[in-house]
Amino acid sequence: MSFAYSDVPDQSGKTAIVTGANTGIGLEIARGLARKGARVILACRDADKATAAIKDIASGPEQADLDFLPLDLSNMASIREAANLAKKEPKIDLLINNAGIMIPPLGHAIGGAEQQFAVNHLGHFALTSLLLDKLAEDGGARVVSQASIAHKGAKLDFDNLDASKGYSRFQFYAQSKLANLLFAFELDRRLRAASSPVASLACHPGVAQTEIQRHLGMVGSIFSPVIGFLLNTAENGAVPALQAATDPQAEGGDYYGSWGLREMSGRTSGKAYATKTARDPLLAARLWAKSIELTGVDPELKPAAA
Repeated sequence: MSFAYSDVPDQSGKTAIVTGANTGIGLEIARGLARKGARVILACRDADKATAAIKDIASGPEQADLDFLPLDLSNMASIREAANLAKKEPKIDLLINNAGIMIPPLGHAIGGAEQQFAVNHLGHFALTSLLLDKLAEDGGARVVSQASIAHKGAKLDFDNLDASKGYSRFQFYAQSKLANLLFAFELDRRLRAASSPVASLACHPGVAQTEIQRHLGMVGSIFSPVIGFLLNTAENGAVPALQAATDPQAEGGDYYGSWGLREMSGRTSGKAYATKTARDPLLAARLWAKSIELTGVDPELKPAAA
């Protein structure tokens, strides 16, 4: 069954945290949830952009309940402080790990890892891990990880996570998106094994024309009008995340994406394709252990029995 904006059920009484909610797809996820009555916390690095986003959403006809949570996913101290602040909420029903960077110049962050892997995966791994107890309260929350069709054909190079042996912007971006999926599925397996009420799901936005593509430079500028015409808008790209977060039929371990043009675009979403690599539990367990090592945060969820 396909899912559209109109299928998002009433979210009154729910609280959602959306990372990277100040622009692009994250902004539209936040807007979609706020329009349906949720209290939405915009977890962003830039306070000015977050404030502008809140004003944008609040300018609509609905009475929106919005707040800002300072969060820099490249910095463990910031992640820990954000988690501590988030725990002061009466409850958290949705954690949507949406923020990400795409094909920037080489840089490093958490644990000395290349910054795309650090921000897109390690930062969200740490934030989710620090909030697991809170997420388990009040009947259990949903954790939604934003992946990408870029994970197809990607592989994890554990011997080069710091890019000391070479750096390809696109390969490292794809690697980070594969890590997002591996984490989402492994988190679900471990939550089920622990009989936790928390559910872990994943989604991808298709290929949307958003600010994340700013590092494409001149090529992006030249082809941006064509890309925008052929592929997803940020609003359409938000639909899979909204399905994963709110669809009453969605379950832990589900993966949703845009329905149309080889999963690249479309106004509706539905079940998406994840590669065999993305579903490999042995690879996911290795990534889990490496993520603990690099972040210093242990979710303390044991692997599912073989």
